[in-house]
Amino acid sequence: MDTGTYGFVVEEGLIFDRSEPGRSGVEFPRMDVPETELPTALRRQATLDLPEVSELEMVRHFTRLSQKNFAIDIGFYPLGSCTMKYNPKVNDAIANLAGFQDLHPYQDEATVQGILQLMWELQEWLAEIAGLPGVTLQPSAGAHGELTGALIIRAYHESKGRPRKTILVPDSAHGTNPATAAMVGYDTKEIPTDPSGNADLDALRTLMNEDVAGLMITNPSTLGVFEENIVEIAEIIHEAGGLVYMDGANMNAMVGVARPGDLGMDILHYNLHKTFTVPHGGGGPGAGATAVTAELAPFLPVPVVARREDGSFYHDFDRPQSIGRVRAFYGNVNNMIRAFVYMRVLGAEGLVDMSRTAVLNANYLKEQLRDSYYLPYDRVCKHEVILTAKHQKEATGVRTLDIAKRLLDYGIHAPTVYFPLTVEECMLIEPTETESKRSLDRFVAVMQKIAHEAVEEAALVKGAPHNAPVTRLDEAQAARSPDLRWRAS
Repeated sequence: MDTGTYGFVVEEGLIFDRSEPGRSGVEFPRMDVPETELPTALRRQATLDLPEVSELEMVRHFTRLSQKNFAIDIGFYPLGSCTMKYNPKVNDAIANLAGFQDLHPYQDEATVQGILQLMWELQEWLAEIAGLPGVTLQPSAGAHGELTGALIIRAYHESKGRPRKTILVPDSAHGTNPATAAMVGYDTKEIPTDPSGNADLDALRTLMNEDVAGLMITNPSTLGVFEENIVEIAEIIHEAGGLVYMDGANMNAMVGVARPGDLGMDILHYNLHKTFTVPHGGGGPGAGATAVTAELAPFLPVPVVARREDGSFYHDFDRPQSIGRVRAFYGNVNNMIRAFVYMRVLGAEGLVDMSRTAVLNANYLKEQLRDSYYLPYDRVCKHEVILTAKHQKEATGVRTLDIAKRLLDYGIHAPTVYFPLTVEECMLIEPTETESKRSLDRFVAVMQKIAHEAVEEAALVKGAPHNAPVTRLDEAQAARSPDLRWRAS
């Protein structure tokens, strides 16, 4: 039983609960071939137990379910490190044009010059933004871009005849960084964070030796701050013959303001589905374009889109040092189109404004909420800010999870919670550049009210959410023993 969108009570349950024998929402056409008896081996041996419902029942059921979902089109979604910003509808409209939708990757290059030109121009823009001239569009997502970068690091050292064993990773990096390094065969060593939120330089120097292949660093880091010693860090790595890989998942704070290549970075992956507005969440699809220095460009995956002297475009497979393909075909082209549209609509100046506004919005939240929540790194943040429920936990037992659940009662999605792991009772909040001051002010008011509730009505916060279709789950049991299959009673 649930209160529906308009306040009346709706009996929901599963689609199986609405099933009645003999009901159907489809009518198959008459066969236009002779009926033939299938061999026993090809026959289905058991019933499928599919629900039997009319088309109307099916449509109503799934429409109601869709209304229970939270989405960026419905409300504020301040998910830190994920850049859940609004995706302009013009992106979708252009990506869905027949001229793009009807393409096939096996077409002759002469028949797909338009999309090849778009991909080439996108590569050029991404190269300019990164300050790194070599770009591949193949990787499917951020972690896939990381894998591509780590494979390039390995190929580079092998080409020098000196394969190395270790990748260094700050504890403020995304968790996929050490996982990716391990996938490529490297041991990983962790660099701790100093009290200011930067990577500890003394620890870095201690760990550096001839076995270190490189460093994988997230900048701005998952602490929401820019690495103040990034140039010196790159110099330390380069002096020992290593390479610096930058996780660009947080490029929403840097586009047009600081170029990673100018800071000493050798490799960078973008998340086109974060920084340049492509539908995000639900498992993808993503796009993890990766940029590298001129020295590393020969190792990029094949093919790379190139332009001939006559102005035509082609897939360049003639790259003998390439690490090979990292996926089938040429990447998630629909996402490339959306990112390209966003970049062309904003233009160079607009992209700078994008980053500056994202940073401004995050710092606005920081200043508005500093008296209500604990601020572990009291410095200018970038596009996201870390606040914690440390004081609430100590005073009343209200924890970050309780605050996250209570936000749902106010129609706001929770920020990222308990990440990064190095910060107690962490809330990683990212407002993005697409939110208005009015939207931010409402979030501030709700967060301040919850802080007040934590003192005056702690039980109310600890029991939240109170008006969601599903309230608190036993999260440990749900993770260890999920019940995902319907069975007839």
